[in-house]
Amino acid sequence: MIPKRLLVALLLGILLPQFLFVSPEVFAQSEVEKLRDQIEDRGSRLAEIEAEIAKFEADLKVVGAEKKTLQSAINQLELERKKVNAEISKTENLITSTDLEINKLILEISRTEKEIAKAEETISTIIRAEYVAGDSTLLELLLRNERLSDFWSTLEAHENIRDTIQLKASDLSTFKDLLNEQRTENEKRRSKLTGLKDQYSEQNEVLVNNKAEQADLLEVTKSEEQNYQQLLSSQKAAQEKILKELREFESKLQFFLDPTTIPSPGTAVFSWPLLNIVITQYFGGTEFAARNASVYGGRAYHPGVDMGAPRGTPILAPLTGTVRATGNTDAVPGCYSWGKWTLIDHANGLSTLYAHQDVLGVEAGQKVNTGDVIGYVGNTGFSTGPHLHFTVYAKDGVNVRRFNEIKTVTSCGPATTPVAATDAYIDPMLYLPPL
Repeated sequence: MIPKRLLVALLLGILLPQFLFVSPEVFAQSEVEKLRDQIEDRGSRLAEIEAEIAKFEADLKVVGAEKKTLQSAINQLELERKKVNAEISKTENLITSTDLEINKLILEISRTEKEIAKAEETISTIIRAEYVAGDSTLLELLLRNERLSDFWSTLEAHENIRDTIQLKASDLSTFKDLLNEQRTENEKRRSKLTGLKDQYSEQNEVLVNNKAEQADLLEVTKSEEQNYQQLLSSQKAAQEKILKELREFESKLQFFLDPTTIPSPGTAVFSWPLLNIVITQYFGGTEFAARNASVYGGRAYHPGVDMGAPRGTPILAPLTGTVRATGNTDAVPGCYSWGKWTLIDHANGLSTLYAHQDVLGVEAGQKVNTGDVIGYVGNTGFSTGPHLHFTVYAKDGVNVRRFNEIKTVTSCGPATTPVAATDAYIDPMLYLPPL
């Protein structure tokens, strides 16, 4: 029978070199490196696409500043289509890159799980060895060994086994922490991938809308400049009538704003709803509003902030909230108003409106978090160019009504719109970060 002292030495000789360090699998490592290289390649391509998008945006600013003619409108639509195509290409690359990241994480998770299994097996083996070799008291060990040096060797073997157990337990804890981190990261990547796929679908819808708008424009104008100018004139006249009657209605609504129900002015409770901010019109008495005072019931008034941006630019929720309603005044012929709009209620007593969207990314009742994509900048409704109209209301002072509840205006009756007493409108700049 093998003496326990020799058994301990034998087990240590086998276990320590093999398990003090757990080597990663060569195959898994090479696959991870291959995926990492592919991800880097995608990153380089994304940088090229970003440069293309920036160029299209610069060209769109030039075209947007030109006099409104049929040719400039067509040029703008064509540039917008190229930019949206580039955005779609960017999203496709992001989807592929995220897929690769997920595959890399799956390999890393698999490898970590195997390392955990090895560590657990090692600990079990060492504990069993300690149990077999360690059932003697120190006195028994001393009496059993003829020489004191043999006693110290046996005792040292016991200590080495205990140290090995502690080391492997520490490794096991590290592996498990790493595994949890990798699984959490994997869940985030999968969530991002779902969002990107939704975005890809919505961007394609922007592209479809762009092509349809160009076809409609050419059909209505018969490619004649005179017809285009007549169209603009008639649209402006109809929009002025709609807005005038809406403002008259709102001016008669009664609402008392309790300042304690909303954040203190000057508190940046909102993030900007676009990544790049170019303000084309502020709230209140702007030059545009002054030139068109009749539109605002005799007052120079603009109930929001306009931010210029190319068609298809993602609109981000500036704060967590719940979508109260969405609408599309363009669904009713002759209703030159907000176009596609979204109204979101926030827990701080405020509500926000996002108008002239090309594609709505949310629906009534949906919860949104700060930074979520809720829609895409467009040129719907009555708009002189792609932009986002952003309005802030006191939540208790805004309601959604049909136009025929306000007054019969052209053929706009069945369309819905947010309606608020004049005192319920709040300057958005009071709650946005400084530029």
